[in-house]
Amino acid sequence: MDERFDRRVVVVGGVVFAVLMALSTRYGYQRDELYFLDCARHLQPGYVDQPMLAPLLARVSLELFGTWLPGLRLWPALAAGATVVIGGLTAREFGGTRRAQLFAAVGVATMPALWAASHVANTTPYAVLALAALAFVVARIGRTGDVRWWLLGGLVTGLGLMNNHQAGFFALAVVLTGGRRAVLNRWFAAGVAIAAAFVVPELWWQAQHHWATVEMTRQLNRENGGLGNAPVWVVGQLLMASLALVWVWAAGLWHLWRSGRPLWRALAWAYGLLFALYAVTTGLKVYYLMGAYVYLLAAGAVAVDGWLHARGRRVVGVALAVCTAVFAVLLLPVLPPTGIGREHKMDDTLADTVGWPQLVATVGSVWSSLPPEQRAGAVIFTENYAEAAAVNELGRGLPTAVSGHNSQWWWGPGNPAATTVVAVGPGSDPEYAGYLARYFTDVREAATITNPYGVPNIESGGHVWVCTGLREPWPQLWPRLRHYD
Repeated sequence: MDERFDRRVVVVGGVVFAVLMALSTRYGYQRDELYFLDCARHLQPGYVDQPMLAPLLARVSLELFGTWLPGLRLWPALAAGATVVIGGLTAREFGGTRRAQLFAAVGVATMPALWAASHVANTTPYAVLALAALAFVVARIGRTGDVRWWLLGGLVTGLGLMNNHQAGFFALAVVLTGGRRAVLNRWFAAGVAIAAAFVVPELWWQAQHHWATVEMTRQLNRENGGLGNAPVWVVGQLLMASLALVWVWAAGLWHLWRSGRPLWRALAWAYGLLFALYAVTTGLKVYYLMGAYVYLLAAGAVAVDGWLHARGRRVVGVALAVCTAVFAVLLLPVLPPTGIGREHKMDDTLADTVGWPQLVATVGSVWSSLPPEQRAGAVIFTENYAEAAAVNELGRGLPTAVSGHNSQWWWGPGNPAATTVVAVGPGSDPEYAGYLARYFTDVREAATITNPYGVPNIESGGHVWVCTGLREPWPQLWPRLRHYD
């Protein structure tokens, strides 16, 4: 292959990075971002709901920038830009011309799911990057036969496993379907060893914490999986890339299947196997396979390059521009905050970036209203990790809040001598006062949670309660307050 890399691909990736950074100050912290900041202050090899990469990057942000929102969102913006570049590089490995490389990069850059995921600093942007980068390595080995690239594949897989476990599932699917010649060699074994080295610390943590992630995964599968949610998964896949380019990634899937190269065909197999697996087990989490559309768009750009150049450039260009504009308004923080919310059907992530300072102020007012002697024997307890993290990251002067949710339960109950609990519950759980009544004889509603924009989200309409009359001492209650979801 003598086709050179098209440097315009890097420009497209840079535009995506610049747009995300320009919007990084909009609204406020998203609930998972607050949680990762809290995790960053309890840095450890693993957590109940993810490995350590996202909290580690949050810790770097805290060290470099403090609690500055653009500093935290720098990492997902970089990941999104890099994913675009990898899309162009992968098209080149599939034999794409410079024109096809550019089209692949534009296709990845206009993925609505990529924008939605990369505007906030959660685990998804890094999962997409890891899967796309691993597919690039597989594509290169499939083209060149140079198995030394498995060393990079092992590094990419290991870093991906430090973020979540989706990279491992994808790697396993490729290995199982890629043919013996590609994997029965010392370079592949070395790559496996590199990947495994990244996993050992988390496995140690899991063993020390009763394999908490296994229990968490089972709970998530019960909530999001099952055949009843499979149709949501199928429809959701159509929204991963631009609607104007569904036919392109479908052509890419067919192109890989008909390629005659075992590893390229393994990429098609991996997509199909994981499509079926996730449809049944995690149907409502439609973004779990997002990274696969990077290499499918790359393969599709190569497959349709000739026809597109000869006949379809204008039609596809107009359709892509319209879809990009519509989905940008729906998924990126470009509207005033009053224009988002639960009725904003496309994405709840934006709604969950609104109202945290007001929640913290409400909790602070209830806390301050307690007599000093009562505050000395009190603790702030929240239903979910985001509420506790918001108090801890934004509530200067307030005591450290605790929660029974996911990893925060493992960090302990706070004041062991607590006789008063200031409890925070979201509007999404109207029965939370009844839940508190199991553990306290007196549950008094003290305040209601609102936000100035009237945006309906998980927290809006929730309450703050002052709970006294513990039915058991607070440390003895703590084991019963744990919940994974």
